[in-house]
Amino acid sequence: VQLQAYGGGLVQAGGSLRLSCAASGRYTMGWFRQAPGKEREFVAAISWGGGSTIYADSVKGRFTISRDNTKNTVYLQMKSLKSEDTAVYYCAARSGFWIPSTGSFEADYWGQGTLVTVSS
Repeated sequence: VQLQAYGGGLVQAGGSLRLSCAASGRYTMGWFRQAPGKEREFVAAISWGGGSTIYADSVKGRFTISRDNTKNTVYLQMKSLKSEDTAVYYCAARSGFWIPSTGSFEADYWGQGTLVTVSS
């Protein structure tokens, strides 16, 4: 599985940014992030058909995950960005069965990250 995330950059606090991840194959997809000096944390996930999504509490209401399977692309729309959103963002894929109601997402494959820097 080849995953390529892009779209990161420098944005002011309160601003917006959209990340994209090119992914071939029929997978549940997710986004994670890792801030400097911190462990990697889950951000959001979306089912293959797009009908089920879950989010970390820290981004609910501000971030939206979506996908366009005709383009083999998953998106993470980020709004009302805060300095604490600064991190390297990774897209990830899961090949096995996924139960959204568990509120968790375990990835099987990882892409390289894209850096998001939010200036205050």
